[in-house]
Amino acid sequence: MTVVIINPNSSDVMTASALEAARHASPDVEFVAWTSEKGPRVIEGPEDGAEAVPPLLDLVQQANDLNPTAIIISCFDDTGLREAQDISNCPVLGIGQASFIYANMMAGRTAVITTVEPAVPVITANIEQQGFEKHVRDVIAANVPVITLSEDPDTALEKFLEASKQLPEDTQNIILGCSGAVTIKGGFEKSTYLNVIDGVFAAARLCRSIASE
Repeated sequence: MTVVIINPNSSDVMTASALEAARHASPDVEFVAWTSEKGPRVIEGPEDGAEAVPPLLDLVQQANDLNPTAIIISCFDDTGLREAQDISNCPVLGIGQASFIYANMMAGRTAVITTVEPAVPVITANIEQQGFEKHVRDVIAANVPVITLSEDPDTALEKFLEASKQLPEDTQNIILGCSGAVTIKGGFEKSTYLNVIDGVFAAARLCRSIASE
């Protein structure tokens, strides 16, 4: 059984890092990963997201031809998630959605640290629409471009850790709000006592449950 990971931006590097992280999280699941070559270079807000949806849906249609177990949309904004679910013959998970589900099973207050400010209202709206606002209560930006997570992860890690100091003292769980954040998860975990969740890990683990049905 195969799970198709679709990266709705055109960064092959981010696709590769998501694939590696998914395979590490659920090594007993067969993952393949596709890059949306016609998508924007990165997705950093609603305009980029809107541009990414049409080519993303084309890839969802192609993925359905493989009869996969599930499809993962590897963008924390859950770009095109509802539209993809509407046309797919199998479960479609967004990595934002998956991280909220995962965090909802854990005790304590959860916060999201994402990359840039334009992503904050998109993620906040997704949390509310998916019904997780009582648990995932804070969304802040590290003010670091998405591409920095791939090109300069040390700087990105520093920015994310600095942003974490702004969170309420009773925060117990932090979601790293970008697919590219798989590059800094290990470093972030070593630098904080909080529980750290990334969406690729969460989606891969949920797909393992689907694959075992």
